[in-house]
Amino acid sequence: MLWRLKQTTVYLSFLILAGMVSLNGSIAAEPENRPEFDAKRAFGYLTKICRLESRMSGSPGMAAQQKLILDHFRELKAKVQFQSFDAPHPITGNPVRMNNMIVSWHPEAKKRILLACHYDTRPFPDRDRNNPQGLFIGANDGGSGVAFLMELGNLMPSLKISQGYGVDFVFFDGEELVFRQNDPYFLGSKYFATQYKNEPRDFEYVYGVLLDMIADRNLGIFMEKNSLKYAPQLTRSIWEAARKTGVREFIPQAKFEIRDDHLPLNEIAGIPTCDIIDFDYPAWHTTRDVPRNCSGTSLEKVGTVIIYWLQNLPE
Repeated sequence: MLWRLKQTTVYLSFLILAGMVSLNGSIAAEPENRPEFDAKRAFGYLTKICRLESRMSGSPGMAAQQKLILDHFRELKAKVQFQSFDAPHPITGNPVRMNNMIVSWHPEAKKRILLACHYDTRPFPDRDRNNPQGLFIGANDGGSGVAFLMELGNLMPSLKISQGYGVDFVFFDGEELVFRQNDPYFLGSKYFATQYKNEPRDFEYVYGVLLDMIADRNLGIFMEKNSLKYAPQLTRSIWEAARKTGVREFIPQAKFEIRDDHLPLNEIAGIPTCDIIDFDYPAWHTTRDVPRNCSGTSLEKVGTVIIYWLQNLPE
């Protein structure tokens, strides 16, 4: 009897060390399989994207970026589609070919999650006091969302999504083909949202998450006011995921009211969508929006939150 008691004590000690039993003796659930987001690899994608320089809609840089994205996700065995349309150039009126890119995981699932970013860059760094007509690289504003989804794509084959939902990554074109103050924004997301609303389909997006400007070296992501207006439960669930994963850069307070690609998704398509955006970024729309002002660690922190959230989706 004494030998059995000692044997049990040793076994429980092993379980405590392994994290499988709590100090009060109750058996804990096994740690959830959560693939790790690779900060270094994500930043490598960001740097590679920025070497293409301007990725304005219809430009050679955009075409090169489309090939980069297509090759990356095809290698990962995801389904990749182009959603193409023409939009008039704001200055010349000539048609500009736009291409939203849709990358699908588990395409057979009828209930789906939408993770989106814009992948075009603004024509010029118009807020740059010294060089407002200079080269705009858009490392954070444009590049960060693409790099994030490229790295997340590496993890998707082994990531178990809550409730068996499918996931689509959508890269919006024409978010800011803007030369003048009143030029139209959100061309790609408006087209996508209208098609989703009006065209026959056999699936439904349950939630949407927009990722924009998430690589700031000094990351601080507040709740965005329109997200709380249109998708309060979703927004709070993401910040709760940040709390549970210990990512303090997600600050559970509202601060900015942003007009972004999440508005057409909410207002036209009726998809509850949250905007994850760090709008405290001094290099915004300047020539300083380059990789040295960004961080792979910031992308990793957002990745930690999104991965946990995808594995624990609100019902």
